[in-house]
Amino acid sequence: MSPAAPLDEAGLRTWGARVGASIVVPAVVTLRGDLGAGKTTLAQAIAHGAGVLQEVTSPTFALVQEYESARGPLAHLDLYRLQSPDDLYALGWDDLLRTAALVIVEWPERAGALLPRRRYDLTLHEPRDDPSHRRVEVVWTD
Repeated sequence: MSPAAPLDEAGLRTWGARVGASIVVPAVVTLRGDLGAGKTTLAQAIAHGAGVLQEVTSPTFALVQEYESARGPLAHLDLYRLQSPDDLYALGWDDLLRTAALVIVEWPERAGALLPRRRYDLTLHEPRDDPSHRRVEVVWTD
């Protein structure tokens, strides 16, 4: 599932769309990386690949955006501003995990132990010699 070579923005969008189209749902996908690493770009691509037709926006201030896709409900969360993992309960975390076919979480480390064990962890790395590309590391956690 990991791309073999670092990807530019267009390549990241293409790869993300393939992930969204092929991932077996229900699924949780976490996106890790520094500020500006491309987490939201990748989330948008995965959502579009899963069949979301509307514009997918960053949930930085809303914390969670919900969409309908061809593959079922999709929830996109940005936990950067979360104060504590317990704040997830106010967002309806348990309901999201039960009802959304696909849950995409940016800044998953803020969720602590509340992340489900079964998930795809995607980490974006910026190669030191080429800031216009990203290397994506994919780990299946079970």
